Amino acid sequence: MLAYVFWHWRTQNIAQTAYQSQLIAFHEILQQHKPAGFERSFIFQHQHVPWLTTDTEVYEDWYLVENFTALETLNQGAVSGPRTTTHNTVAQHAAGGIAGIYKLIAGTIDPHTIHTAHWFSKPAELTYTQQHTQIQTAITRLGGYCWQRQMTLGPTPEFCWHNPTQPPQPCWQDCQDIPLQVLRVGH
Repeated sequence: MLAYVFWHWRTQNIAQTAYQSQLIAFHEILQQHKPAGFERSFIFQHQHVPWLTTDTEVYEDWYLVENFTALETLNQGAVSGPRTTTHNTVAQHAAGGIAGIYKLIAGTIDPHTIHTAHWFSKPAELTYTQQHTQIQTAITRLGGYCWQRQMTLGPTPEFCWHNPTQPPQPCWQDCQDIPLQVLRVGH
């Protein structure tokens, strides 16, 4: 399972509720008219993320797909057919955005239960096998699921642990804990 993650924020000339309605409408039409390989999507809202500088709230869209081939299908399908109008409407009100690609490495995806995202990097002294073992142990004990950035595509630290609780600081270096507000979850 891969995720295309898109962080974006609205222009000042549109109200927050209107932008959210447009964004949700796009995700709903995408769910109703799924491109091949697209599983589902969900939206988190933040007041701030460390890798962006904006004065408005930030939206974090997660688009789940089967594989890299499905990313290309999503890329073309999101802006065509019955999705064109809703995509263009929300896109014209976005002030900016950045994205990344992530692979699920542990846990079972359930965004309904997630309250915190822990973004962190692998300590230099650990191998990836050791890091993945530590992550799996933490998820088995505390819940949630973990993603790993792919091909260094994205502005974030390498790992994202979506956690249903606020545990003590994980043992990983430079962990950035970001509270999440679920705006929409597709099925």
